[in-house]
Amino acid sequence: MQTIDRRGFLVTAALAGLGVVGLGAVGGGFRAAAAETRLRCVWWGSADRSKRTNDVIALYQKANPQTEISGEMIAGSDYWTKLATSMAGRNVADIFQLEPSTIADYSGRGACMELDQFVGKSLDLSTFGKSEVDLCRIDGKLYGVGLGLNSFCMMYDADTLKEAGVSVPQEQITWKALSELARDFKKNGPAKRNYWAVPYGARYHYVFDVWLRQRGKLLFQDGTIGFNKEDAKEWFAYWEDLRENKLCVSADIQTRDDNTIESNALTLGNSAIGFAYSNQLVGYQKLNKQTLSIGMLPGEGPGKPTGHYYRPGLIWSISSTSTNAEAAAKFINFFVNDLEAGKVLGVERGVPPAKVVREALLPSLNETERKTVDYIESLSGKLDSYPEPAPIGANEFDRGVMRPIADSLAFGRASVDEAAQNLVDTGTRTLRKRG
Repeated sequence: MQTIDRRGFLVTAALAGLGVVGLGAVGGGFRAAAAETRLRCVWWGSADRSKRTNDVIALYQKANPQTEISGEMIAGSDYWTKLATSMAGRNVADIFQLEPSTIADYSGRGACMELDQFVGKSLDLSTFGKSEVDLCRIDGKLYGVGLGLNSFCMMYDADTLKEAGVSVPQEQITWKALSELARDFKKNGPAKRNYWAVPYGARYHYVFDVWLRQRGKLLFQDGTIGFNKEDAKEWFAYWEDLRENKLCVSADIQTRDDNTIESNALTLGNSAIGFAYSNQLVGYQKLNKQTLSIGMLPGEGPGKPTGHYYRPGLIWSISSTSTNAEAAAKFINFFVNDLEAGKVLGVERGVPPAKVVREALLPSLNETERKTVDYIESLSGKLDSYPEPAPIGANEFDRGVMRPIADSLAFGRASVDEAAQNLVDTGTRTLRKRG
């Protein structure tokens, strides 16, 4: 298993923050006059992310009028469907967004170009820490560039919880305490229809990942699942106990969550707590009137493994079929190293990995962005090692296995035992080892 030196991380990722730009019209890319080189760039995310990304594209093209970049934001599950279609047609965008759980998968499928050939030339990663660069290495080869560092988190409306006489402790709340919080919130919380303290978390693979690590297990290991039926039964039973007692978001509402900020129960006003990634606090706060707080996902108590680890929030990769790979590498270089670009991007994709950008952005942190950075800093000394590369099929495990099985359980179409067995059997069939 690949290990990140935590002390080295904190030295090289000194945890500075960002500048802010407001929301505005989101365009599909700035078109340069008489462009000699044309690139396509695709990503998923919120309207805020799209605005920031398109603004950086415009900055780049102003400085490089010979290059035209067509940018496109693809929402929700459509992103992965379109990526699969473009892979089949060998027409993947020159620059496309991935995440830690998908880069090993898609590089293994041949979608990503090896980037070592550009490092030190058109792609300067000299101000990244080595451990940060290596987060995007698979089998020793660089297949992407991390755009920011993050970890898992719990976001919550502290004021509403306080009004109900409950609170999230500064240190990691336990799973038992979370269920007690949900019970007390039901008794004393606001008399609001379809509103609970917590989501139905059984369908979140990354929360399951953290839960397993707290028990000495892994979500993926050696090219297959790293857990057994009993692990899955315990996981599903926890959430079913909450659901059956009407202490968490109901199945009909929870299944609307398409893994986007906009569709999360917290944003929709159905839950006071939401599970997410730390960099998403910026996007969540823009869509929530209540001031949000951030903390760790639940754990087993003091002195026990937290299950958390640092990860590249999001990643730019270059298509293996790109005919303008050099130009694509130059744009990625601008995206992660240019100070003006850094001010536009802020920490929306995570804490910037380039030291020069972090230091330049330090004075312009706002309250929400400072919370994001402070949270990442607070994890020092509480982290697990970074996991081995996810097997091929990891993305399908999330979208096509974990979520549907959890949803079937929540709707009463399967028992806990049946759901657990199905997760093990279908998960095993879906995954395969790289190489």
